Amino acid sequence: MLILENEKATLDLGRKLGTLLRAGDKIAMTGTLGAGKTTLARGMLEGLGYHGEVPSPTFAIVQQYEPPETRIAAAHIDLYRIADPNEIPELGLEDTLIDGAMIVEWPDRMPRSFWKDALNIELEITGKGNRRLTWAAGNAWNDRWPLT
Repeated sequence: MLILENEKATLDLGRKLGTLLRAGDKIAMTGTLGAGKTTLARGMLEGLGYHGEVPSPTFAIVQQYEPPETRIAAAHIDLYRIADPNEIPELGLEDTLIDGAMIVEWPDRMPRSFWKDALNIELEITGKGNRRLTWAAGNAWNDRWPLT
């Protein structure tokens, strides 16, 4: 468990995590609205080298980031608006993993088996306004997570 005391701490952790991302990585982020999922994703994209604006992909569903603006390709995905899991294959998410990483908000819209080797992060707003980050890391993360 980690306590993130403010937005800067969330961005800083995301930046460190972004430097660790490899092609084929999946990060699944859960938490209520406003828990900091998009802020953490912004940090990850900065850690991948992206320095532009990172909008929430709630309406676009998938925001792609590609080299040379990032070290590897990455997709920031928000599945909040997906009501029917049968819509997911149309997004072409599996293609992202060939040469890039996937950062997903609201991953519960996909089968749990898809997240087997993922870094599964849960963000919670605490009573003090901090964010509590807990995780479960698949084998693909053994040598990288938790951060030291």
